[in-house]
Amino acid sequence: MIFLGDSITDADHNFSPKREGEPSLGNGYVRQIADLLETKMPGKTNIRNGGHDGFTVQGLLRMLDYDCLSYKPDVVSILIGSNDAAVCMNTGRTLEATGFAENYRCLLGRIQEKTEARLVCMGPFIFPQPLEYSRWIPIIRKIEETEQRIAGEHHALFLPLHDLLNREAQRAGYDGITPDGIHLTWEGAGVVARTWIREVDRAGIFS
Repeated sequence: MIFLGDSITDADHNFSPKREGEPSLGNGYVRQIADLLETKMPGKTNIRNGGHDGFTVQGLLRMLDYDCLSYKPDVVSILIGSNDAAVCMNTGRTLEATGFAENYRCLLGRIQEKTEARLVCMGPFIFPQPLEYSRWIPIIRKIEETEQRIAGEHHALFLPLHDLLNREAQRAGYDGITPDGIHLTWEGAGVVARTWIREVDRAGIFS
């Protein structure tokens, strides 16, 4: 099982201590999913963190052979889009100009062509604190809609996270869920991990 994504997936996995006999999984949602799965299915999961700080969907495509395809995974989970939104917001380019939809479609297609993996796709998110990030919400929603549509084309499970995490932030306080409006605290990562486990179970991916 491989998790692909940007810094939210990465969660310092190259710098966090390793448990004996396993690759480093970071201090975010991937680590929490691994812990939950070990409780549910002890000794039956092999998880790799393929997240990279700063990656866009183009970065995932560029590193796909090395990070994913060479391992022939049975499940691939993808969380990408925040840095693609940043490119649009910081340069004025549109999603169409960056080729986001084409690249995302190519990413899922290559995984399905080269492996027999089940796909779990998660939508990007942003928090309106600091207030400047409220301007990002329309592009985040457009990326979410694009990913959901393409995930459907590939019969992939899709988990929308933006509204879910913002509801949790309103309930628990933004500081409890995000340290900076983009990344997640341990509690915020736990929301993603528990949602992932619940929806993957419902989809029968481990059945």
